[in-house]
Amino acid sequence: MQTIADCLGDVGAILIYQRDDGSYGTIGSPALDAARLEYDRDEWWRHDIRFSRSVPRGFFASTDAITERDIATPEEIETLPFYAQFLRGHGLKWFGAVSISPDPHVAAALSVQRSQDKPSFSDDELAVIARLGRHVENALRLGVRLINAEASQQALTDVLARLGVGVFLLDAVGRVIFANPAAEQISGDGLLVAQGRLTARVASCQEALRAAIARASLDDAATLSAPPQRVLIPGQELGGFLAVHILPVRAVPGGGVENLLIDVSAIAVVTSAQPGEPADPALVRDLFGLTLAEARIAALIGAGLAPRNASLALGISEETARTTLKRVFAKVGVSRQSELTALLTKLSLR
Repeated sequence: MQTIADCLGDVGAILIYQRDDGSYGTIGSPALDAARLEYDRDEWWRHDIRFSRSVPRGFFASTDAITERDIATPEEIETLPFYAQFLRGHGLKWFGAVSISPDPHVAAALSVQRSQDKPSFSDDELAVIARLGRHVENALRLGVRLINAEASQQALTDVLARLGVGVFLLDAVGRVIFANPAAEQISGDGLLVAQGRLTARVASCQEALRAAIARASLDDAATLSAPPQRVLIPGQELGGFLAVHILPVRAVPGGGVENLLIDVSAIAVVTSAQPGEPADPALVRDLFGLTLAEARIAALIGAGLAPRNASLALGISEETARTTLKRVFAKVGVSRQSELTALLTKLSLR
């Protein structure tokens, strides 16, 4: 989290995620520990208009990243207790946040916190936060599953073996060093391990997969900071498609987990979507050029939910859901819910 904040020269960063029971958890920079403690202990979350306004009012619907000017008026920033007492008491004032989707069932947001001595976030800085959010989202594809599998208490190989998604550990040229059982089961349906290297059955996907692995293996900072890309590979036997997420790995010798990763340059996390399953909002976003909020609406509407039910599922107003849906229709070139459903079905996204 601190490394993310350091990219912009700011105080710290926080990852906010929603648990299965509907409650929220946070992971933050050490520099924000005191503020986070007071936030929970003194129940400042009850006065946090950043949180209470951002989702219900649909501020994430039209853009990938938001900041103070999307949430509060200049007068509110100077007078509301959350700003004048809580944030000011910790030397903070501004935030820049991006919504991310590390898993179809996990809602999360990355928030960078800025001091009161600096100006508010510019559009260029918000674009950087949006790009960083994509990298965090990609890494969490595997991370949230490792957390759920209690990786800290077991050998990494055992944890990977119990994951429900395919995981390939790759060296710099794409040779497979390790594959968990889920990955071995996937092999043959769209993906292949040929001459020890991970490749695709479909020729048109082979170069994209090779390039993604090569890019993840580079140490060039500019290349690694580029927006992460997924490689979509059609399934051969089961239909649907495989989404391959290539994550760069930089292990330092020292024992434990690092011993397994010492020769690993990239991790390929493979998830599958078969006809009849709900769409992954992150994939819908990337394929159609939507915002994440628009993609979440599209996924639910495409799965057959009415706008009212979709709004309840996302915790937004029905008006916001309908307004967002209109933008989705315009962007993907349809005019009715049935056409959106047919489009997602045709592309094997549900």
